[in-house]
Amino acid sequence: MKKAIIIIPTYNEKENIAVTVAAVFAATATVRSWKIEILVVDDTSPDKTADEVKKIQKNNQAVHLLLNPKKMGLGGAYLAGMSHAFSKLDADVVFEFDADLSHPPEKIPLFLKMLDDGKDMVLGTRYSNGGAIPADWGLHRKLMSMVGNLIIMLVFTNFSIRDWTSGYRAITKQTYKKVVPFLQSERFFGYTFQIGFLYNAVKQGLSLGFIPYTFRDRTKGKSKIGPEYMKNTLLYIFRVRIQEMLENRIFKFVIVGGIGAVVQFISLALFRRVMQYSFAYFFSAELAVASNFVLSNLWTFNDRTLSLAEIPKKFLTFNVASFGSVGIQTVLATLGKLLIGDTIPLFAIPLTQMILGNAFIFDTGFLFMIIGILIGMVWNFTAYNKFVWKQK
Repeated sequence: MKKAIIIIPTYNEKENIAVTVAAVFAATATVRSWKIEILVVDDTSPDKTADEVKKIQKNNQAVHLLLNPKKMGLGGAYLAGMSHAFSKLDADVVFEFDADLSHPPEKIPLFLKMLDDGKDMVLGTRYSNGGAIPADWGLHRKLMSMVGNLIIMLVFTNFSIRDWTSGYRAITKQTYKKVVPFLQSERFFGYTFQIGFLYNAVKQGLSLGFIPYTFRDRTKGKSKIGPEYMKNTLLYIFRVRIQEMLENRIFKFVIVGGIGAVVQFISLALFRRVMQYSFAYFFSAELAVASNFVLSNLWTFNDRTLSLAEIPKKFLTFNVASFGSVGIQTVLATLGKLLIGDTIPLFAIPLTQMILGNAFIFDTGFLFMIIGILIGMVWNFTAYNKFVWKQK
């Protein structure tokens, strides 16, 4: 029989924990294909929550306690709990579950069914059809949750997940093994753990299931969510997104190309002072090519860095590819002038001409040069990827 461990992180939850434990076991009493156990991860609560758990343990061996010597926060508590559940308690699946019954335990069987159907991770969601948040939440709480999730979707450009911060989740052991290595160097604050775990699960291509639920506000104790919730969320998602962009090969390629253009512009201005334009243009272009080659080798294709022995031959190939882009630009600019003429009205359509007349015109050669640059960039990236830094 497979085992599911419900991880409940606690800090000053003495008033809630006994009721929550009883509700979880009552809601899963009819589950036959899974063995359900509970792991309470307590951050040495001043209100002696751990003592209350020990009382429960005397009558129920399916309740476990992991006592952290100091306050680790939500992310630290969950990571410690998952590690303990999978390595010490032989769990096949762990649940994230609030100690204040904000998460309806009667949904647990639905999570388990989705896992049986092959999902790697199942998310409780408040913002899908059938889900809801408390109607009596204050405006600030609603804004933090709803607007926070909207911002996350926009920054991550992922709208398939509507509730990134929900703490009601079921996670398989294989999901944990694939995701947790990416979390080891992170320091999470509050709900950024939920965002970070899910973000990395998505990056790993893991299959997700969704269970709508109605979030229940706590009746005892105090909420742990404060104004730092939004600040920590914004700092985390923008940092992660910028880091992701910096690791993107196409983004690196564009940045390196821009640096090369600046190198060529500055060096051309300097060389023209000491030599004829044609020579100045050639040497400045070659300097830009050399700059692009070095930066591409060290950064854009740093996972395929060339050896010293490969560099001379590959630099020649890089030159041929780079000047091939210049050839594309020249051919297109020339064709544009031959086929269309020297100038073309801006958006050459009757309505635009009626409004603007022919005052707004483009030089055809310049217009086609821009098109050539864009096509040349595609050519360069493909050539660099296939011939210079070919995947080994």
